[in-house]
Amino acid sequence: MPELPEVETTVRGLARFLEGERIVSVQVNRPDLRRPFPPDLVQALTGATISSLSRRAKYGILHTDRDHAMVFHLGMSGRWRIDPQDEDRHDHLVLTTARNRFALNDPRRFGSVDLLLAPELDLWPPFAALGPEPLGNGLTAEHLREATRGRVQAIKLLLLDQRIVAGLGNIYVCEALWRSGIDPRKLGGKVTMPQLQRLVPAIKDVLEQSIRDGGSTLRDFAQPDGELGYFATRFHVYGREGEACHHEDGGAIRRVVQGGRSTWFCPKCQK
Repeated sequence: MPELPEVETTVRGLARFLEGERIVSVQVNRPDLRRPFPPDLVQALTGATISSLSRRAKYGILHTDRDHAMVFHLGMSGRWRIDPQDEDRHDHLVLTTARNRFALNDPRRFGSVDLLLAPELDLWPPFAALGPEPLGNGLTAEHLREATRGRVQAIKLLLLDQRIVAGLGNIYVCEALWRSGIDPRKLGGKVTMPQLQRLVPAIKDVLEQSIRDGGSTLRDFAQPDGELGYFATRFHVYGREGEACHHEDGGAIRRVVQGGRSTWFCPKCQK
């Protein structure tokens, strides 16, 4: 599934072509993805100008001059194609401006598209329940201390809880915990303040580095211009079971299952 850096990369890529552009046509090629397309999507977007693009957690948002916002989620395999040279049966939504065509391609159809009034964005249930953005000022060691105080769940699972931090996914939690030297199995309430003070910048650094690299390109993900991200070449633990830790005094990378998800870590240098 595309994670936060992949969504951020997608939003930034789309913004280069879409901001300030007027949508001259909207084509919906099937009735639904994970759920039905909004019935008034075509009417609301046709003729509208895209004023800006943004991201919330793993959702991308197209803001228009009509006070509407189109919110999209890429699901398991979704991506936007800009000026596609071929027709693809998985191009389920096509937006056309005077200069370009933008196709939302989703072979597995686990993505979604919603249409909201801009003033109501923060009240939309999927957004209202979210914690602070990991790249924003709201994510602090003090916030994590309060959110994990007395908790008996593993710190890895707590960081994946979108109510605690918005948008963090499996890859980047594993990598951030390695960078901060925290055992992913450690109970949240037992993680010390010094560890949390290392964890917060580690989360921000790993996300920012991945965004610079264009994402991780696991399976189907590519940027809107078709370029593949290469952060996967920088993984320290994710997917490296049995390989040597990149710390000189580290051990062999282990894999365990937590909450139905694989976790990779170094048992020697993560405490």
